[in-house]
Amino acid sequence: MKIYTKTGDKGETGLVNGSRIDKSNLRITTYGQIDEINSQVGLCISFLGNKNEYLDIVDTLDSIQNQLFIVGADLANPNIESKDYRVSATMTLFIEKSIDTYELDLDPIKYFILPGGSIESSLLHVCRTIVRRTETTCVALAKSQVINNEILVYLNRLSDLLFVLARLANKRQNIQDIAWKHTN
Repeated sequence: MKIYTKTGDKGETGLVNGSRIDKSNLRITTYGQIDEINSQVGLCISFLGNKNEYLDIVDTLDSIQNQLFIVGADLANPNIESKDYRVSATMTLFIEKSIDTYELDLDPIKYFILPGGSIESSLLHVCRTIVRRTETTCVALAKSQVINNEILVYLNRLSDLLFVLARLANKRQNIQDIAWKHTN
């Protein structure tokens, strides 16, 4: 089977249910952003994977990558009645439990934190910001088209998890969170 089909050469693409829509449709934009998140998470895994202090984070990110594939498939199928490939509360619960576990190693936040510190933390913050952008796009999609609302909950928690992981990456390298300082 060839990778190119030529069916999208005029700016349309097919959805899971066989219907065709413009590639500029907000649904396509949204699951394209899910793919962007997944690619960025893959970059994080590639960077963190050879460092022993991050193996637990890599395992979590690996699970997230597989879940993101489900999110993309869910968005690609506008038939909300279908139960196949749907984001579920169980997926969100996995993220919440991960947050709770990782936060045990962190000090409470006492100030606004700027993204950065270590390269590992910075990469995770980039993932987090892509998730935030995608969540915003997904909210807009939900206002005009039917989607699985659990996707919104999942994305909201995922950005929280990535924030926690970014903080943890710094802590594991003995790098302090970077405090925001108000300047004029």
